[in-house]
Amino acid sequence: MLRNLKASEVDPWATKNPTASFAILLQAVRRLRSILENDLSLSLLDINPLAQGHCLVIPRRHVPWWHQLTADETTNLFSLARDTAGRIMKAFSPEFVTLYARGRRIPHTHIFLIPTYKGDPTDRHFNALEGFQEQASALAALREGKALSLAADLLRKGQ
Repeated sequence: MLRNLKASEVDPWATKNPTASFAILLQAVRRLRSILENDLSLSLLDINPLAQGHCLVIPRRHVPWWHQLTADETTNLFSLARDTAGRIMKAFSPEFVTLYARGRRIPHTHIFLIPTYKGDPTDRHFNALEGFQEQASALAALREGKALSLAADLLRKGQ
C-alpha cells in the first residue's frame, strides 16, 4: 500500500516536474517496483500489468510524447528499454517482449514492455492489428471492376 511521502523522501527531479502529483506518485511506486534507472530514465513494474513482468520505461523529464524528447533522452530511454527487456527475457522466458510507446491517457511518455507469449492477450491484440493491415488489400480488391461485376452477376442470378 502506498503511503504519503515526506518531502525528504521525494527525489529532487520529481519536485521539478510540471506534473508534480504524477511525479510524487511515481516516486512512491518507484520505491516498491523499480527495476533499473539511469540519469535520464527509469524502468519499473506496471501497476496494472498485462502479463507478469510487464514494465514501463519512462523519461525523468516530463513530456507527453516520446518524439518530444531530445536525441540524448531518446537514446537513453530506448537503451534502458533494451536492458529492461533483456531482464524480462531472462526472468520470464517469453517468446518476445512487445514494446510500444504511449502518452495519451497519462500525459507523460512511457514505453510499455510486455512479456508476450503465443496466443496471450497482447499477442492476439497485435495479430488483430496486423490482420487489419493485411485485410486492406483484400477489401480493396472487392472494389475492382471484375469483382464488382461478378458480385452483381451472382446477385442478379439469385445464386
